[in-house]
Amino acid sequence: MATDSYAATGRRKEASARVVVRPGTGQMTINGKNLTTYLGRETLVNLVTSPLETAEIMGRYDVSARARGGGLAGQAGAIRLAVARALVKLSPENLPKMRQAGFLTRDAREVERKKYGQPKARKRFQYSKR
Repeated sequence: MATDSYAATGRRKEASARVVVRPGTGQMTINGKNLTTYLGRETLVNLVTSPLETAEIMGRYDVSARARGGGLAGQAGAIRLAVARALVKLSPENLPKMRQAGFLTRDAREVERKKYGQPKARKRFQYSKR
């Protein structure tokens, strides 16, 4: 039974996710909650389910995810990366599809730090000539 489950890790911004993919009925849970209940927005649900749709195995595998850190968008991106990596472990034939869709590339964009003497990372205080 343990050989039928495939685990992978994904990260995005400050979020990290651990995903386990098992043969099943297509149930998706994040931190013990239903996918749509946890994420709320339809765009985030589509983001998470897109690797399964690309591999054309929607409804045949159960996905269980543990996400922590960051916000909902970061967690959704981390889960998407982890699901794509798990599907490649499940079947190496999924590798070209996942790579073509860009699901295996970790989005390395992070929040830029705030600099001293400025209100935000790039915004400057208003210049006063007099």
